[in-house]
Amino acid sequence: MTFNRFVKTVFLTEIVKGMALTLKTFFSPPVTRQYPKEKRPAAPGFRGLHALARDFQTGEARCVGCGLCAAVCPSKCIYIYTADSLDHKKIVERYEIEVLRCVFCGLCVEACPYSAVALTEHYEYSDYSRDAFYMTKEKLLANYDKYMGPEKDREYYRKFWHPTSDDFGTPANQAVFRGKQ
Repeated sequence: MTFNRFVKTVFLTEIVKGMALTLKTFFSPPVTRQYPKEKRPAAPGFRGLHALARDFQTGEARCVGCGLCAAVCPSKCIYIYTADSLDHKKIVERYEIEVLRCVFCGLCVEACPYSAVALTEHYEYSDYSRDAFYMTKEKLLANYDKYMGPEKDREYYRKFWHPTSDDFGTPANQAVFRGKQ
């Protein structure tokens, strides 16, 4: 046993340091937030409750039933049921998500080519039954109306999910092949 180790063991210096830290912060005011009264805003790009986006002009769901979101989902919690209309187009009859199985990875939002799926900033949802967490198409559209809306929708997809034309531009000092002249 070294001398330093012996001194720390005999004089309990670690315990004295810990007690000094405790006493230093003991009389300062608490920093606890009173949750129902004081709510912290969600961070930008937070992945909360699911929503099914509406088309701005028609008010109908943007989902066309391609199934890419269900195919890419790692927990397989998205179920899409489609039918064919008289003019041979797909109609989404049912769109369902089991929220309790979801890992909130955001791959469904990223995979959707029509920007039909969104993860809202809403994080306060709890219930006493599992049925409340089985989201149907109607519940998902209501979530969009309640927590997203057209204004948040544009900013949400522009900032976090879709690349812009600026992402694909050629840098100014990039060498470019000009071809034969």
